[in-house]
Amino acid sequence: MNRPHNLTSPPFRLLKPNNCVLWQGGTLLPRAAETLTHLRNLGKQLLFVTNNSTKSRTAYREKLQGLGIPCGVEEIFCSAYSSAIYISRVLQLQRDKKVYVIGESGIEEELAAEGIAYFSDGSGDITPEDYDSFGPDEGVGVVLCGLDHAISYRKLARAYQYLRNPGTVFLATNVDSTFPTHGKLFPGAGAVSAPLTYMTGRTPVSLGKPSQAMMDAIEGVLKFDRKRACMVGDRLDTDIRFGIEGGLGGTLAVLTGVSTEEEILKEGATVLPDVYLDRLCDILG
Repeated sequence: MNRPHNLTSPPFRLLKPNNCVLWQGGTLLPRAAETLTHLRNLGKQLLFVTNNSTKSRTAYREKLQGLGIPCGVEEIFCSAYSSAIYISRVLQLQRDKKVYVIGESGIEEELAAEGIAYFSDGSGDITPEDYDSFGPDEGVGVVLCGLDHAISYRKLARAYQYLRNPGTVFLATNVDSTFPTHGKLFPGAGAVSAPLTYMTGRTPVSLGKPSQAMMDAIEGVLKFDRKRACMVGDRLDTDIRFGIEGGLGGTLAVLTGVSTEEEILKEGATVLPDVYLDRLCDILG
């Protein structure tokens, strides 16, 4: 395997819009907006791809624009949208079926935009009445799990009962074990679906990176040439693996997030980018 090396001007197509590639916390990384403008001026089409399901595409656009990065909703592909597309266009969920959501507003907004019926639980402890009322429900066609900052025993108990029905589809917006914020790692969406996997013995179909279900959804919507695309990200096990397994023309890692130069250069590493940079703005020289 060829060792990755530093590069200053690869051909870009895909970008990951999180707090490790473009911003950290609520602060835009140095010259990030300038770098994106430079790429657009070179005629590169950008797509912001993220596993974060807590925000819809509209909310992400507002966040990016608030940071000084102009973009349209059509340039954003989040795992909440990927999940909604999969349910409506691949599963073609029947109109009389609903989706039970463990997650946040980003998922609900994208499901609503696709005309998919859904419901979720608010916060609260399980009650004696819940033990009596929770059970398999033929009206629930999908259980969809994403990152949920208010995950509870009650939500997991309800989802478990629905998943006892083998006809209920088990989906996850992504199965990231952790997510980075405020300079630390915290439990990711995978930590939400993992207890259900343990309970049921079922593995969810993941609609986020590195699952190729997400790549297929992107290609289905945008009809792009994979060999003319480059995946840019900070995480080897999701971003870079996503690009490699998707057969993209190139992969670029940046060292402003989860993965380190030591990991990239480690002897025997199995998932490696074609090139890496300390920061995205190093493209500018």
